[in-house]
Amino acid sequence: MKLLLIEDDAKTAEYIARGLRELGHTCNHLANGLDGLSAALDDEHDAAILDRNLPGLDGLAVLTAMRAQDVRTPVLLLSALGQVDDRVAGLKAGGDDYLTKPFSFQELIARLEAITRRTDAAASTDGSRLQVGDLTLDLLSRTARRSGREIELGNKEFQLLEYLMRHAGQVVTRTMLIEAIWDYNFNPGTNVIDVHISRLRAKIDAEGETGMISTVRGAGYRLDAL
Repeated sequence: MKLLLIEDDAKTAEYIARGLRELGHTCNHLANGLDGLSAALDDEHDAAILDRNLPGLDGLAVLTAMRAQDVRTPVLLLSALGQVDDRVAGLKAGGDDYLTKPFSFQELIARLEAITRRTDAAASTDGSRLQVGDLTLDLLSRTARRSGREIELGNKEFQLLEYLMRHAGQVVTRTMLIEAIWDYNFNPGTNVIDVHISRLRAKIDAEGETGMISTVRGAGYRLDAL
């Protein structure tokens, strides 16, 4: 893979870059936010590893600018800030995953591989149909099928599944789902998302089928192709 690493800590950057190159990946390293953003906008990469605290331009500003310019490169955020609010902020800004420092190189690689599957995981055939693995969603007829089996969905379940499929391979937070589907401010005490996810799982995963929706502890949910 051709990877972009935006990290100002020289020791951390050397550790990551050396490990990536040993695995045969190309690693383009920049040490500040402005140079990193320029590289992200000017060249194509399979994925980016982006530190949150950067000189010149902080990581969230870099990420926001990338998404505003329609750069869809999968981004793994790195940060010493590990609270739920910090992770949510990173994911809402357009990050595909969030890894808290200190971390193991093995986990970093596993997360990179997961987010780079996103592009292949979700595909629209004609603008009216989404497909992730053996799961399809017809946006015109508002029908869902898995392995040819038709799935009956309520309105909110359909919207929830559509959102998850459009963000396949990415972690989506409860806040993101609340704002996208229910359109009201998140109430930390509500379990509406968990209830609907449970119902959706029961419908799309028939007996003997592998579950497609994973719970990402402390962050949210992710739908993956199998």
